[in-house]
Amino acid sequence: MDFVGLTIEILKILASFVGSYGLAIVVLTLIVRAALWPLNASQQRSMKMMQKLQPKLKAIQDRYKSNPQVMQQKMMEFYKEHKFNPMGGCLPLLIQMPIFILLYSALMNPAFIQVAGNSKFLFIDRLDTTLRASAGISNDGVMGTSKYDTFIPGKVAKVYLPDEVLDNVKITKPKTALEVQGEIKPGENLDLKMSLDHLDLKFSQLEKIEKAEITITDINTKEMEKITFNRKDGLLIASVPTVEIKKEFHWDILALIVIFGITMWLSQKLIMSQTNKNKADMDPTQEAIQKSMSTFMPVMIIGTFVIVPIPAGVFIYLIVSNVVQVIQTLVINKQLEMEEAAKKVSASDGSKVIEAEIVDDKNNKK
Repeated sequence: MDFVGLTIEILKILASFVGSYGLAIVVLTLIVRAALWPLNASQQRSMKMMQKLQPKLKAIQDRYKSNPQVMQQKMMEFYKEHKFNPMGGCLPLLIQMPIFILLYSALMNPAFIQVAGNSKFLFIDRLDTTLRASAGISNDGVMGTSKYDTFIPGKVAKVYLPDEVLDNVKITKPKTALEVQGEIKPGENLDLKMSLDHLDLKFSQLEKIEKAEITITDINTKEMEKITFNRKDGLLIASVPTVEIKKEFHWDILALIVIFGITMWLSQKLIMSQTNKNKADMDPTQEAIQKSMSTFMPVMIIGTFVIVPIPAGVFIYLIVSNVVQVIQTLVINKQLEMEEAAKKVSASDGSKVIEAEIVDDKNNKK
């Protein structure tokens, strides 16, 4: 089983406990964020330390700017001395990216679409739909298509032999098994073919095949139809009625994009508010860069999500992740403030002890 298949199985298991695939995605997000909590805490600590160290780093850069090799050496020595990893803040993002890709691939996968693609959650009509997607009607005997659609078979077929019926016959290499014969013309029959070699059967069984039932998914519209393929020489062939289908605008996905933008902006604002408390320690260039990033990054990402087809289920993951990030930022910032206050109290107490010792020493000399 590949990682995408494993992700789908995890969602199935979670859905069996919580009652819906939408909630399963929420629970999966919470599990991921809980596992990454220590790394994210480390990231915030790294950011705070970087702000404090920035003036000293700037001094090193100015001093050795004519000798980049020495400058890099001095900076590495400085990082080692202060036990600071400049790449530490990137690790949580690097870990979350594969999770995002896996969830995206799982929700766009025909195996997920077949079992849960049309699942509803709150105001979301389908977990697999995107902002501009075609809404085909599955299992009505007619495939809604457009000219450039692509099709993929399921992973198994129901195969008919003269004396028996074989259920769940594995289809090998399903991504390349199915071919469209000729040009796709919506409104006219769609001709499909698949080689018998893609059925995982013995040669003696392949010779006896009369027909096979295979569920076909239109990758573009997510519509699924169970189609009967008849045997012709070494091929399975089928002719499927089609109707032209046009893309629709899904307002529920637009609402998700807006909610995602708000939660991301709030998360960035909290990070910037913590940064603003340490403006005195921050390099002006760094301050300008962070301010620009907090302003333009949400806009850029939202713009990308409007263009790139992202399924509703992935937006659920992103929104819940942002909400957890907001809570985590508040909690960890509070912890860091308490630690700073404790250090100041400790330093103050230490100074008082030293002062008291000095006074006692003077009194003893008298």
